Amino acid sequence: MVDYLLGTNVLLRMSDRTSPMNLIAGRAAATLLVQNHQLFITSQNIIEFWVVATRPVNVNGLGWSVEKTRAEIEQILNQFPQLEETPQIFSHWLNLVTTYQIKGKRVHDARLVAVMQAHAITHLLTFNPGDFSDIDNITIVHPQSILEATQD
Repeated sequence: MVDYLLGTNVLLRMSDRTSPMNLIAGRAAATLLVQNHQLFITSQNIIEFWVVATRPVNVNGLGWSVEKTRAEIEQILNQFPQLEETPQIFSHWLNLVTTYQIKGKRVHDARLVAVMQAHAITHLLTFNPGDFSDIDNITIVHPQSILEATQD
């Protein structure tokens, strides 16, 4: 049994019924759960989810109302356990951004990894493996690879 942190993009695709990746995201998560893996989220996921969900469509958001976004977040919170925010997360994050020279928007990705490190989680399910590929000691898993592995 492996513990996974769900990437925010996976949560967004699972929630956005119009996304071409909706089925892949949902099936990958369901497959991992059936295989007795545990899937976790963190408050960072929820914050990033809110940003994208409420951002207008013309600037790469979903354009959802606050009410719809809140309802989707409630579903996510009921479906997946949320990792506790601990004081160690900040020190892990500061070490990551310094060690890997992470700048700009990628600092949010580093915070997800910091949460993983603080909770001894090694696997991340994400549609954006390139955002994490230069960080050591984590296993990046694309949802499509979960589905392909079950077809063998």
